[in-house]
Amino acid sequence: MKTIQAVIIGIITGTLVLLTGSCDRSEHALTSDWRYQPDRSWVGPEYWANRLQDWQISNGKLVCVNSNLGFRTVHLLTRRMGKGPGEATIRVTLGLHPRLSRAGSEGWAGILLGAGEDKLDYRGSALIHHSHGDAGGLIVAVNESGQVVFLDNTRERENIGSMPEVPEASLPDSVILNMDIYPGPDSLYNIACNITHPVTREVITSNTLTAIEPHRLTGNIAVAAHHLDESHAGYTYWFRNLQVEGTRITEHPDHRFGPAMGVQFTQQRGTLRLTAQMAPIGKEDEPYVKFMLKDPDGPAWQQVDSAVIRPGSYTAQFTLENWDPSLDHTYRLVYKTHSHKGRKKIHYYTGTIPAEPTGEEEIVAGAFSCISHSDGSIHGSRFDYPGRLWFPHQEFVTSVKAQEPDILFFTGDQVYEGRPTPADFSSPGMTELDYLYKWYIFLWSVEDLTRSIPTVSIPDDHDVYHGNLWGDGGKQAPEYPEDSVYPAYYKGFEQHWQQDQGGYKLRPSSVNMIQETMTSHLPAPFHSEPVGAGINTYFTSLDYGRVSFAILEDRKFKSPPSVALPRARVVNGFAQNPYISGRNLDDPEARLLGEQQLQFIDEWTRDWKDVDMKASISQTIFVNLSTYPDTFKTDAGVTRLPAPEAGVIPDGYRRARDMDSNGWPQSARNNSLRRLRKGFVTLIGGDQHLGSLTHLGVDRWDDAGYSFCVPAIGNLWPRRWFPQEPGRDRNPELPAYTGKYFDGFGNRVTVWAAANPEKTGKTPSNLYDRAVGYGIIRFNKEQSTITFECWKRDGDPQNPDEGIYKGWPRTISMTENYGRTPRLWLPGFEVTGLQQRPVFQVIHEPTGEVVYSLRAPDNTFQPGVFERGSYTVTVGNPDESLMETYSGIEARWSQPERVIEVSF
Repeated sequence: MKTIQAVIIGIITGTLVLLTGSCDRSEHALTSDWRYQPDRSWVGPEYWANRLQDWQISNGKLVCVNSNLGFRTVHLLTRRMGKGPGEATIRVTLGLHPRLSRAGSEGWAGILLGAGEDKLDYRGSALIHHSHGDAGGLIVAVNESGQVVFLDNTRERENIGSMPEVPEASLPDSVILNMDIYPGPDSLYNIACNITHPVTREVITSNTLTAIEPHRLTGNIAVAAHHLDESHAGYTYWFRNLQVEGTRITEHPDHRFGPAMGVQFTQQRGTLRLTAQMAPIGKEDEPYVKFMLKDPDGPAWQQVDSAVIRPGSYTAQFTLENWDPSLDHTYRLVYKTHSHKGRKKIHYYTGTIPAEPTGEEEIVAGAFSCISHSDGSIHGSRFDYPGRLWFPHQEFVTSVKAQEPDILFFTGDQVYEGRPTPADFSSPGMTELDYLYKWYIFLWSVEDLTRSIPTVSIPDDHDVYHGNLWGDGGKQAPEYPEDSVYPAYYKGFEQHWQQDQGGYKLRPSSVNMIQETMTSHLPAPFHSEPVGAGINTYFTSLDYGRVSFAILEDRKFKSPPSVALPRARVVNGFAQNPYISGRNLDDPEARLLGEQQLQFIDEWTRDWKDVDMKASISQTIFVNLSTYPDTFKTDAGVTRLPAPEAGVIPDGYRRARDMDSNGWPQSARNNSLRRLRKGFVTLIGGDQHLGSLTHLGVDRWDDAGYSFCVPAIGNLWPRRWFPQEPGRDRNPELPAYTGKYFDGFGNRVTVWAAANPEKTGKTPSNLYDRAVGYGIIRFNKEQSTITFECWKRDGDPQNPDEGIYKGWPRTISMTENYGRTPRLWLPGFEVTGLQQRPVFQVIHEPTGEVVYSLRAPDNTFQPGVFERGSYTVTVGNPDESLMETYSGIEARWSQPERVIEVSF
């Protein structure tokens, strides 16, 4: 019998027609338009491909180029199988790509029905290209022998139908797969399916599946291909002319995704910067995007700019000068694609640029980190039930939206290289498409927030496909040694060797592409030249609503501890030499932020024009607030640690010495904090997955800023803070793990709150027991206070008593961010005649060092200082260019009664 290797050598053309008894079959019809599309990686706004790099439009066909790696799907987004009664028909032409002469394995191609059922959001359902517990759906396909098969995708694609014989006649290069879905007895459904010759329409073979429960057919519809033959890597199955119709089909035009996949924007001092993240367009697609604003007094739209879509990142970047920040602006992006029958189709992406809240008493910031979409790779059998898929995080988005934040901060790990699919390192180009696939998933989750709220997103280690990252000034990481010889202490940890040497594993152009997608809408970077191997920088400041935010890069310049500390035998940030204490792991020559970034911090902390308060945004925090069992050599076992009962501190934990945190290197950490505190800076970071609020110390307790580490949104690495003894000077009303501590490196830290993992009784437990959530920071400019709130992922903003983690909220004065106790005093100042509260800058004359700069909480201020000598005080309001300077002021041991009156 000649196999249908010829069938598989052809095209997969399908027409799904779902009928409902008395209604018109074409009521919700869809006909694919791939034959009119130019060649490209993106399938179109009506579809979602798993993965992006596994499918192409080529010569008018939808081609699966990587089904040799396993089950692959393209989901319809605008049509689903509904719950109601009805009938349906499907028709599709299928085969292997002409480059292949034989299938060579147990391959098949066809249609996935009922993906996600009613258990998943349509976006979550659209990720299914694997067996998916009781929501995996049902596959109707043609295998390499030309047989129509029915496969249960809830049970590893088990064959659940008969295997009819195929006539021994020659098979054509392509066949049409036809299926009818119709009700049978007892409210169950049947699927009658056959394959026909594409020219004569003669039936080649047929098969029927009966007694299907209706819920099995409710959910997403997808084109599917499965080849599993690595000897035939590259082009495999292809499809065209997909048609869907019928009254059991529900139509959802608002589910389209693309060609604009998301938007991020900022505005500062009359300049709007907006980046539209576009789909990967082809050479024949429109090369530019239009930016339009709506007339606030009427229905008219005006084009104000256009931008070319940049190759690689596929971003369209807009910069609009003379922006009026006092008004709300409704915008839309306009982009044209080829449509059905080749006509141009216009796509709009609409949002609002809100008025800058300059005059508001309070600025509300939302801060987020680590948004894993599942608890492991959902590729293959490791993903065996739908509760493990956390995407699209709708409860988190809904909760944040209700908080009405003025600005959003995503502090890193918006992308996990291994979730929801394994990282693709097959080639640099494939890695970049793999990144875009995962970046689009992130944008799909949060677009209801980012389209109308100013957003900062910065890449962390996983965003650039690292487990940990010591960027070492932006250099290129070395290749793995060809002889595969590693130091003995790397046994079992060989996969960490390359990143442990410092630098970036991806090529510089790929790193720059990733940074461009996340940061190109930020104000211009402080340092414009590439560093290291040619990697761009983005550290800068953003002033919004009279709060200034320093956006830092605390990975790019950091020294690799494995190289800096050879005696410590460091693996993945953990010293394997047990005889070296945490304090002795410091290297005074090791870098953290780098000289260029420290220079930026110095200049930024001194600049208070149009600014009332300051905060920094970094990937991680300047302390190692983490503990793990004393049997651990690294933190690799953290994922297996069970969540304890609420309030229980497990025995046998010790303070971690994880050099991935900014608790190391201590000298560089202390230098950074000394500079940041000069601007009374609140510190906001993520990465650690453990929500915490701490007051950091350098030389004394609490002499630097407050640090808020926001928890993970989807927590893969549930760190915890379980010291075995209560902290010094602990408030007795707070948990035993609060108070003053030295971290594992000997850094001073006062712990005020920690959102530790604990049993919640919620499902899925591997999400909620890991203390997932987000941060809200309220900057009260009138009172010069900052309020920190750590919210549970599913917390109801209307019920803060239940929605906020224990230990929050906490309100501090801005001046507590330089908690160093003054040793000496300067005269008091009383200022009148200014429109804003006065700004003070204090300079130690013998050294020329700026001691600190701040906008005072009110019009009277008495500067405290820390060394003997004379001082210069500059006072006034830079907003109005009104400043006075007083020099030669001697510091006194006691507070002088003298008051200097300053009148403008």
